[in-house]
Amino acid sequence: MRGQRAVVKAAGQVELEGFDPLPPQNGQVRLRALTTLISPGTERAFFLNLDNTDPTYPLYPGYSLVGLVEACGADVTNLQIGDRVVCPATHASHAVVDADRCLKAPDNLPDDEAAFFNLLAIAMQGTRKARIELGESVLVLGAGLIGILAMRLAQLSGGLPVIGIDLDAQRLALAKQIGADEIIVSDARLADNLYEILGSDGAHVVIEVTGAPHLVVTAFQLAAEKGRVILLGSTRGDTERVNFYRDVHRKGLQIIGGHEITRPLQENSPGYWTQINEQQVCLELLSRGRIQVAPLITHRYHWRDFPRAYAHLANWDKEAMGILIKWT
Repeated sequence: MRGQRAVVKAAGQVELEGFDPLPPQNGQVRLRALTTLISPGTERAFFLNLDNTDPTYPLYPGYSLVGLVEACGADVTNLQIGDRVVCPATHASHAVVDADRCLKAPDNLPDDEAAFFNLLAIAMQGTRKARIELGESVLVLGAGLIGILAMRLAQLSGGLPVIGIDLDAQRLALAKQIGADEIIVSDARLADNLYEILGSDGAHVVIEVTGAPHLVVTAFQLAAEKGRVILLGSTRGDTERVNFYRDVHRKGLQIIGGHEITRPLQENSPGYWTQINEQQVCLELLSRGRIQVAPLITHRYHWRDFPRAYAHLANWDKEAMGILIKWT
């Protein structure tokens, strides 16, 4: 049976192409996709060839798939045909992957919510690096998908209060529903509004999620003395006119790069967990209702409409958050 997959042929050009799913080799399984989730920031950046992407075309996007095991290679002992699993695989009807990269989806977790396992894990590894202590104030710049998930994880880590900042009041309202104790619309009174909430000149932890280069300076300025700044968003361009003496050196700030590729491959250590271990924690949190992602789902597209989904993504609709692709 022929499969279908999304392919970016060139910057701004996406289409569907047929392919023949391969049989699994030793240690592999073949999955039949049920749902995939678009990662709005990263996938849009690579689709449009934004700064700091440098993609190679053709590009097969996506890394959050929920599917059923339909074939097992030799030496696969942890999975069997019919298991419903999650895996960081591309937007395609079928995927052949290493079995040890798959995790069984909890029975009580719907496909649409299980698909958030990887974006939640990306937010988690950045939040974990902050090493938040109980009662520390946490400021999250950006109320997009990753930002709202980071806010909720900061709450679970003991952040108090967790404050969300964004230009859009509608996104902030959603953040308040899911993971923010306080919200601030970014404007000329941003610093004053923050002071009214904290009664101090900055937050213990600032997590920058927008990827906007100029907001890196804002993150430095809004952090308290001896605070930590986590650069979780992939910055798309150069940050200009940084006064490191004033904003970093004299304040004693710690600046921590929060890209997921900094995860260890084999063993967990404080602040740094493996991808598979964090994904397992994410599934547990979702299954137990500790994190609510259903309100973040704003659009569902049938796989035949994938180009339309990417056109929607390219237009940067501020109301678009969780965009799901349905493969059944």
